[in-house]
Amino acid sequence: MIVDSHAYCFLPPDSPRGYASGAEHLRWVQSAHARHHQPAFRIRDRAPGPSDALAPEGQGPDNLPDLGFRVDHERGRVAWDYLGEEYTKHFYPPALRSCEFTPHSLIGEMDYAGIDAALLHTDPMLTRDSGYLAECVALYPDRLRAMAPVEEWRIRDETDAVIEEVTRAIRVHGLHAVKFNPFGYMVSGEPWDAGFYAPFWEAVTQLGAPIFFTLGAGPGHVESERSGYLDELRVLMRWMERYPTAVCSLTHGFPWRAFLDGGKIALPDDVWEPFRGENCNLEVCFPVRIGDIFDFPYREVWPVLEAMVRNIGADHLLWGTDMPFQNRFCTYRQSRSWIEKYCEFLGGDELAMIMGGTASRLLALNQP
Repeated sequence: MIVDSHAYCFLPPDSPRGYASGAEHLRWVQSAHARHHQPAFRIRDRAPGPSDALAPEGQGPDNLPDLGFRVDHERGRVAWDYLGEEYTKHFYPPALRSCEFTPHSLIGEMDYAGIDAALLHTDPMLTRDSGYLAECVALYPDRLRAMAPVEEWRIRDETDAVIEEVTRAIRVHGLHAVKFNPFGYMVSGEPWDAGFYAPFWEAVTQLGAPIFFTLGAGPGHVESERSGYLDELRVLMRWMERYPTAVCSLTHGFPWRAFLDGGKIALPDDVWEPFRGENCNLEVCFPVRIGDIFDFPYREVWPVLEAMVRNIGADHLLWGTDMPFQNRFCTYRQSRSWIEKYCEFLGGDELAMIMGGTASRLLALNQP
């Protein structure tokens, strides 16, 4: 079974579903575009433009400059005005009608690429509605699984409400995992493994669903994403000590761009520490993160994948794509073939675990 452990379905960026309004949704999208590495450009002549004009004072949807940020529905992209000119960037991949990606679109892509199942992720700018995700799964119950969204920035002040929302997503809507983004959404500098997060974790870890973390550099590490990320791994290890039966996975793999050194990815030994036990897993996901730096078939990352197998084990690695966002750099078929056809150091059993076995275990796909 081939399982994509990282895919999305989402409504247009100005849709109000899951948000107080379409305008609030757009603010989250504007903030996310401001800090994303994809280049902005002036639409008139495609000349490079600044992304930080969208949110010059940091992260989050508050206090954003009014640049008329909007959805160009006909061309499937966002646009904004800056110094009398119109700008855009392709955080969303091109060719999405109204910047929407439906479950029908995903299944069509999966069928063409020969992918049996996919796990739908959630993100503050994309899908924050458990009911919508449950509807996507209900349309294709044998093909799709989905994560419960967590509004992490509300945990401190609305702990019980957030716990109730996640519990409802798992136990009522029947979702299959929990997504937690500690980076950028913290309301204080307090680490997310304890403190006011403790009641949330006590409740959520009892749900029995795997927890998928998207780690960043944490607060106070603007100048050094590398050291900040290693600090976040230490928080993760403390979290695993506190909740030793909880199963987790890190999305996207590691922040590959932070570890670039002379045209190669150089990983310090510290990154392997969280995987010494049995409950932490790692996504194998390269094209969406470094496809603008390395070209297909991504020879530069083959040694990195080999090191991941050696230090983590194929039975704790799960292939993911970030579909449809990986379409910025390669096709869905290519996101499979760079591993299956070119990484000859992988044995058959190792390949089977990475391409579906590990994800099937985490999501109980082989159980009735």
